[in-house]
Amino acid sequence: MIPSHLDVPGSPWPILPPGIHLATLAEVETRFASNQRRRVQFRGFVAALANLRGAGCRRAFLDGSFVTAKPRPGDYDACWDPTSVDPAFLDPVLLTFDNNRAAQKAKYHGELFPSTIPADRSGTIFVEFFQVDRFTGAPKGIVAIDLPADPMLRHTVTS
Repeated sequence: MIPSHLDVPGSPWPILPPGIHLATLAEVETRFASNQRRRVQFRGFVAALANLRGAGCRRAFLDGSFVTAKPRPGDYDACWDPTSVDPAFLDPVLLTFDNNRAAQKAKYHGELFPSTIPADRSGTIFVEFFQVDRFTGAPKGIVAIDLPADPMLRHTVTS
């Protein structure tokens, strides 16, 4: 379940309360794909997750302004657990980070990173980095998707 947003002084938009909030893609769609721009981003996110699931990924985490109350987010930010991923089945775009992740944004309308790689110079991994509000430094929430169990991904073929 995705909890209600919280107002945090200093943050430009309400954010999710701290923690990792497990949700289905249908819940994400209902809650966050509320206008045309957000629907395009959501479809890109689902397409990326379909490829990740086909490569063996078990969990992904959604973040960025997409999971805030910002009306028109520029994109979404996400990370994925690489533990059981077979690179032979992974879309190479998901490992292309040059040019400010332009290839990922063009294909999937967002940015995706392995959850266990460093996101900053101090070595904070992405799944932890995403749980800190960049405007205030306050803890904030992210959304987790269980890829093998999600009904929206069950019938996707990515080969």
